[in-house]
Amino acid sequence: MKAFRLDELDAERAANDGAYLQFLRERNMSVGLYALDAGQPDPQAPHSQDEVYFVVSGRASLTVGMETTTVGRGSVVYVPAGEPHKFHHISEDLRVLVVFSPPEG
Repeated sequence: MKAFRLDELDAERAANDGAYLQFLRERNMSVGLYALDAGQPDPQAPHSQDEVYFVVSGRASLTVGMETTTVGRGSVVYVPAGEPHKFHHISEDLRVLVVFSPPEG
């Protein structure tokens, strides 16, 4: 079993000066913590893997393709591989668990 604490993962991510920390990588998936502060732009580009976002905390809008939705604590969003997507209008610091399948390159 592998178990993690979000507060420890967020501290490790911040200590490494990055918005993203991959903390689990297995044969068929990888999982990471993505963090964007309020007002910060989202620099990501489309990925070659399917992904699922689970919003742990914060509030923002998320556009996937041509659709936009508001996300907050407890939101779960599926993003197909290759689909353009961005968080924007981040009004509260955002912390998101990201599951990639297959694992992110």
